[in-house]
Amino acid sequence: MPAGGGLLCGASGLGLLLAATATSSWLQRRGPGGGASIGLWRVCGGGHCGPQPGTPVLWEATRVLMLLSVLMATAGLAMGLCAVACTAWRVRARAAGATLLLAGILALLGLGLYTAGTPKLLGPARAAWRFSWSYILGWVAAALISSAGLFHLCSAHKDPSPESSEEVGA
Repeated sequence: MPAGGGLLCGASGLGLLLAATATSSWLQRRGPGGGASIGLWRVCGGGHCGPQPGTPVLWEATRVLMLLSVLMATAGLAMGLCAVACTAWRVRARAAGATLLLAGILALLGLGLYTAGTPKLLGPARAAWRFSWSYILGWVAAALISSAGLFHLCSAHKDPSPESSEEVGA
């Protein structure tokens, strides 16, 4: 199975990307009065969680980029599975690699935007807040998904077997 590394990284990355996007621990604050956390969708504090009131445009853009990344990673993983199951698989492996690489780039853009803009949004209170585990999962997922794309592209390029040729009858 030449694209096994790509499938393993892609599946792991997609799982982490889903967890990062869905959970509410992108930012966390611990203090004597209790802790609080902020995610892309919810704010939690004092034992209660609820939707974010008045979400900044920066976080809206991060949401969109992360959701697009999840969709692209899902499509890329499906194409990678299809490529492994077929005999003439080079074109599908290249498409899976390009799609997964694009998903990784979208996640990197979303995470970078969040990283650059969040301190400005928090203002002077930023010293009390720290990036938390959901945010870190997003970075690990972006690295895994990008790696999966590169694995697929490299495996399609290096496979010399005639079964993997795009030409029919070759």
